[in-house]
Amino acid sequence: MFCPKCNHEDTKVLETRLGKGNHSIRRRRECLACETRFSTVEEIVREGLVVVKRNGAREDFNIAKITSGIRKATDKRPVEVERINLLISEVVEGLQKKFEDEVPSSAIGEEIMTHLQAVDQIAYVRYASVYREFRDIEELAKAIEQLRTKGKKPNDR
Repeated sequence: MFCPKCNHEDTKVLETRLGKGNHSIRRRRECLACETRFSTVEEIVREGLVVVKRNGAREDFNIAKITSGIRKATDKRPVEVERINLLISEVVEGLQKKFEDEVPSSAIGEEIMTHLQAVDQIAYVRYASVYREFRDIEELAKAIEQLRTKGKKPNDR
């Protein structure tokens, strides 16, 4: 493992813990050259999962694309990095449980929106506005109104 600060190749593991849901391993490491401490996460990656795009094209499942979309949606929002990483893991895990070989791209977008809605409503609207390709302000207002009505309790007015 290379140090993210000095790129030295020797590090030592200080602590090892199971991640949430026992589906990952988190290791706290220290660089033997500059003594920088950092964390790494090991996760199970299922090989051979293919994404089926809207136009029928197929491509390899790419966690980096999911990560990029979620990070853009949560940019400058009060969402901790740990929560974002957990959200990414939950989305990927959910998709891997639901689909054997092929994942429709629409399922990826819906899974991300489901998790984002629970974490940060502004991030949800940001992501939904790109994913659902809102054509005008009315479509955006309708999505926001749906968020409002979902958040109300039966006795709220």
